[in-house]
Amino acid sequence: MLVIDNYQLEHLFSFPPLISALNQGFTEDIVTPPREHHHYSEGSDLLLMPAWKSGGYLGVKLITVVAGNRELGIPSIQGSYLLFNAESGEPIAQLSAPILTNFRTAATSALAAKYLARKNSKRFLMVGTGSLAPFLIRAHASVRSYDEIAIWGRNSDKVDKIIETLESEFSIKKVLIGDLSSATKDADVISVATMSGNPLIYGANIQPGTHVDLVGSYRPDMREADDEMILKSKLYVDSPQAIHESGDLVIPIRNKVINIDRICGSLPDLVKARIKGRSNDEEITLYKSVGHASQDLIAAIFAYQNYGRFYLEKI
Repeated sequence: MLVIDNYQLEHLFSFPPLISALNQGFTEDIVTPPREHHHYSEGSDLLLMPAWKSGGYLGVKLITVVAGNRELGIPSIQGSYLLFNAESGEPIAQLSAPILTNFRTAATSALAAKYLARKNSKRFLMVGTGSLAPFLIRAHASVRSYDEIAIWGRNSDKVDKIIETLESEFSIKKVLIGDLSSATKDADVISVATMSGNPLIYGANIQPGTHVDLVGSYRPDMREADDEMILKSKLYVDSPQAIHESGDLVIPIRNKVINIDRICGSLPDLVKARIKGRSNDEEITLYKSVGHASQDLIAAIFAYQNYGRFYLEKI
């Protein structure tokens, strides 16, 4: 069994190829049983995410999400991914779940933006300073040519650290703590990846034509956008489970702000052309991601199949 570590994964993955692999993978039939989600202590969750392709591969991701890790200076997401030969049941690879999750989440969000964001989008705003933020910036920048990239976070030092990490690749503007509302008014694409329990993105501040990418709020009691933002948007999800797992949708549905039929469909539906995406430059589109086992399986297969190339390049 191959053990593919963080260093190897970071060199195996790059966003244009991974985004293309996800786009292709979403056209295939992947079985994804319901994800098990256990809230085992305050601020701590355990998730088990299985998926398989008939006659091909089977995989399962086991991860913990511990909000308190941020205070310790370590990533909130920890865990491992196991990839099997579906025909023999033989385990063939073990991968780092946090790196796999960051890459596949960012790549999937960028793929959604490729279908939903205006082609002439020029200003990108990243809201959040967690481990996922640099991945989202790189991924989104690979599908649209932005003239301006900005980042906002509650911790100014963390914003500076991300800017320092990416300064050789992009020119990034720092958004001051109190200026999030004005920054959202100026942005064409907004990606939000936080652990916030209360809205950060308000519909009153969003201009026509904006695309909003919500990546955090993975529990029913967490949300990153207010009711007005939800009401103003054409809503898309990474999978139907988002309707039941994210407070960004659970709360307005429960409070009868919107009905479930307001959800236009999922990203795989877009890829398969079962539904339509943006129809004009004035629409506000919103993509809600909670993560899906099919994304993990596609990314794990991509890494496994490209593992030989990585070592050939090292020789």
